[in-house]
Amino acid sequence: MGNRHGTSKTKSSDHPPPQPPSSDHHRHHAPLTGERRGSSGSGASRPATTQQIGRILGRPMENVRTTYEFGRELGRGQFGVTYLVTHKETRKQFACKSIPTRRLVHRDDIEDVRREVQIMHHLTGHRNIVELKGAYEDRHSVNLVMELCEGGELFDRIIAKGHYSERAAADLCRQMVMVVHNCHSMGVMHRDLKPENFLFLSKDENSPLKATDFGLSVFFKPGDGFKDLVGSAYYVAPEVLRRKYGPEVDIWSAGVILYILLSGVPPFWGESERGIFDAILQGHLDFSSEPWPLISSGAKDLVKKMLAYDPKERLTASEVLNHPWMREGGEASDKPLDIAVLSRMKQFRAMNKLKKIALKVIAENLSEEEIVGLKEMFRSLDSDNSGTITLEEMRAGLPKLGSKITEAEIRQLMEAADVDGDGSIDYLEFISATMHMNRIEREDHLYTAFQYFDKDNSGYITMEELEQAMKKYNVGGDEKKSIKEIIAEVDTDHDGRINYEEFVAMMKKGNPDMVTNRRRK
Repeated sequence: MGNRHGTSKTKSSDHPPPQPPSSDHHRHHAPLTGERRGSSGSGASRPATTQQIGRILGRPMENVRTTYEFGRELGRGQFGVTYLVTHKETRKQFACKSIPTRRLVHRDDIEDVRREVQIMHHLTGHRNIVELKGAYEDRHSVNLVMELCEGGELFDRIIAKGHYSERAAADLCRQMVMVVHNCHSMGVMHRDLKPENFLFLSKDENSPLKATDFGLSVFFKPGDGFKDLVGSAYYVAPEVLRRKYGPEVDIWSAGVILYILLSGVPPFWGESERGIFDAILQGHLDFSSEPWPLISSGAKDLVKKMLAYDPKERLTASEVLNHPWMREGGEASDKPLDIAVLSRMKQFRAMNKLKKIALKVIAENLSEEEIVGLKEMFRSLDSDNSGTITLEEMRAGLPKLGSKITEAEIRQLMEAADVDGDGSIDYLEFISATMHMNRIEREDHLYTAFQYFDKDNSGYITMEELEQAMKKYNVGGDEKKSIKEIIAEVDTDHDGRINYEEFVAMMKKGNPDMVTNRRRK
């Protein structure tokens, strides 16, 4: 699986890492891959300006310029140009990567753009991943609108600083490995981690880091093997060069970045790409040159374990985050790391039945590109391909996603997601329980869900309408009692029914990401 390109592509936008002190020539070695197109987003449910279907994204074309004003150029790669854009209504600024469709000739290139859009949707909501705002295709280009990161590349800060203090390096490494942990637990391998693909949100010294550029990322299931030669020369793991690898390659790349953060130079160096590859395959780590004698044994221990030559010996993302040198403030955190799907299911567990049904309605209306990643996860948990996940399959599958979870927790999550109470989780129940809550901040999604309940279009959800919906979705429990409780909880003006504003407030309640989006009257 995964043999997309038999050979490597060159990447004109890449920078070599800082030079070793002994080097006095300027080297620009091309890494292994074609420059990828930036991150992306959903325009799935916006009204289309024309019914013509785009050949890249496979949905109605729309003109990004009707929504955004284009400003100055922010960056230029082999495939596209990134511009500063301003949303015409809100005046908020974003970055937009514009990829001319004439350059997307090969089927592989089209697949890469599509998959990048899907993966960005799938990973949405993580504080260290650039947020996707919209993907638009018109006759000339695919435009990927994303969060604006004004602090520049990690690469440039390394060049400016030389190298970082151990505490600062640990903080940056922690943020990078949190991204890896999130990706791996969500069934995604990044495959191109390097300092150029981490941006600072702001120019502030303590700005959070954001991973970008998921153009080489792929979905994977535990046990999948890959053999295509992708990545960037200095950061590529030895097993990629041997054409047989899995998600451990991302830990290797993060280990290379940590080595550079601490010392200012790359661990594997050569006069040519071939020379770099030879050094990687030899795997010799230099801890004797400056400044390594002054660096703590804890830092060196972690670098060694992230750059273990045998991928089976390499630390997992969770183990890196729990390494003594990496612990925040030097203190061990007792709180186990929750994988993203689990924390989403736990959020879902705490919701009332009206909200659970509303999320099911929203899940039914999501576009394919928004849920393809969750569909992959459902398939990997549904080991007998029956279309439902049983308690036994949850018990067997969740640990493979990198989660330490107790039997009691598995039962609680099972119960929460199994809205109709039939003892298993079907596909729609799984999507409802695991989609990220930012799906509900979209006005069109909220309105569709409200209309689903408000059968007579009165502008209110009544007790009878709620009862009808709960029957349709087979939601168990003491019907009358729980309906009364839900109405009482949501009905803030105490008129015995739920209007649209009350419904929206209930949907947004308890979601930390959404408080800022609430409209204040």
